[in-house]
Amino acid sequence: MKEKPVSSLPGIPMLLVLILVVAGAAWMIPAGNLGGPALLVPISIIVIASLCLLGLYMVEPNQSAVLSLFGKYVGTVKDNGLRWNNPFYSKKKVSQRVRNFESGKLKVNELDGSPIEIAAVIVWQVVDSAEAVYNVDDYESFVHIQAESALRTMATSYPYDQHEDGQVALRSHAQEISQHLKDELAERLADAGVQVLDARISHLAYAPEIAQAMLQRQQANAIIAARTRIVAGAVGMVEMALAELQKNGVVQLDEERKAQMVSNLLVVLCGERSTQPIVNTGSLY
Repeated sequence: MKEKPVSSLPGIPMLLVLILVVAGAAWMIPAGNLGGPALLVPISIIVIASLCLLGLYMVEPNQSAVLSLFGKYVGTVKDNGLRWNNPFYSKKKVSQRVRNFESGKLKVNELDGSPIEIAAVIVWQVVDSAEAVYNVDDYESFVHIQAESALRTMATSYPYDQHEDGQVALRSHAQEISQHLKDELAERLADAGVQVLDARISHLAYAPEIAQAMLQRQQANAIIAARTRIVAGAVGMVEMALAELQKNGVVQLDEERKAQMVSNLLVVLCGERSTQPIVNTGSLY
């Protein structure tokens, strides 16, 4: 059911008119010395005017009133202030302010099967009051439940850490993950008249039972990556040293001495501890 606007009358002028009508009818009773059937006229006016007062209602900024008549949807009023409509209309107020909430920490298995804890902050707003009222039973509860469901679905679609170049991961691609979660929520909440303005991960961690093991794996990956760069740099420096020695003719080295020099340089460049130099005062051979 799509929202449709309906007109309403300003409430303050209607309130003043109804007050004057009631006051005038009440004045007619003693002033006119009415009795018998004639007394029914001002009483009827007072009753009708009092009934019309039930048609007054307040609409605050960023709020709408969904009107229905005996269960049939009439329309939605978004004009702010005191308004008046048919007193037989029932009025359901719906806030269209921007709202946000943080989901609870969910324990799910990511793409690789490792248990993780994840939570998200969802920013949302009602944009279609009629859909929010009539398409779902309780739109606020609907948003919360669907947010948790979408978060679980999204978390199982990506690994926690990036294992390959170009792979999208929960920890390293916050922007892509947020957009995926937002699109997932928008699809689920479209029929409830709710627009998702933003969705971001607020908590992400390995589950406590595997956190220590995952930390060791991350440390191992960091050590391997660091060693790889060190070895690559050391090999480049050795190549440069040999090329400069060959170019400048400082010393002529055979293949055995080159291999020994390469070994010594790699030990010096790749070692974690500082090396102690040994001065050879004898022959090379």
